Amino acid sequence: MSEDIITAAMVVIGDEILSGRTREGNAHHLARMLTEAGIDLREVRVVADDQPAIVEAVNALRARNTYLFTSGGIGPTHDDITADAIGVALGLPVDKDARAMEILTSHYEKSGQPFTEARQRMARVPEGAILIDNPISAAPGFIVGNVHVMAGVPAIFQAMLDQVLPTLRAGRKLASQAIFCRFGEGVIGAPLGAIQNDHPKTVIGSYPRYEDGRHWAEIVVRSADADALEAAADAVRAMLEELEVKHGE
Repeated sequence: MSEDIITAAMVVIGDEILSGRTREGNAHHLARMLTEAGIDLREVRVVADDQPAIVEAVNALRARNTYLFTSGGIGPTHDDITADAIGVALGLPVDKDARAMEILTSHYEKSGQPFTEARQRMARVPEGAILIDNPISAAPGFIVGNVHVMAGVPAIFQAMLDQVLPTLRAGRKLASQAIFCRFGEGVIGAPLGAIQNDHPKTVIGSYPRYEDGRHWAEIVVRSADADALEAAADAVRAMLEELEVKHGE
């Protein structure tokens, strides 16, 4: 299934996420939006406001994915170090961007607030970066290579992602079928693995559920190939029918 598969990863940055002070929701939104675009989100890492940790995560994930997204750490405070960390990761100097300075100068003039040195930090980006517009609070995100650096505030992250999505190369979208299964994963694990091996153009997952006092599982078959999807789903249904017979019901 490697043909036409576009992959992505995400680095969520912030001590407040790891300490539990802030609930993380950007990864869920990104996953949903990328799936709709036919892009496969492969990995999400959460790292502290620590430059070596950010650099390591960024370099590892950008190297093995089509796109990398980051959230958090591009504000005006001393612990907003994402721009500098991205610069280190890509070997680029970081300085105030002329267009970003114009955007922020205009924003603070209109709001009647001083454009302080701390706020000017939000105009700092790695050399050669492309700005991501921020229609909510003006301070831009930026793109360097395949790395998309965006704010941590969910509303701003989502607004920035709306700007970015139309520029991304879309992959083959996966269709899916969900199949009810009353058996536990311990029962279906081996036969489901055999079906997956027999149908390499599909991705098959099983997801435990607990509702109304009963346990069950949902088996989801995904594929970009309609015929492969139908064949694998039929094989799953046949397997479940055999289990029903074996278990006497």
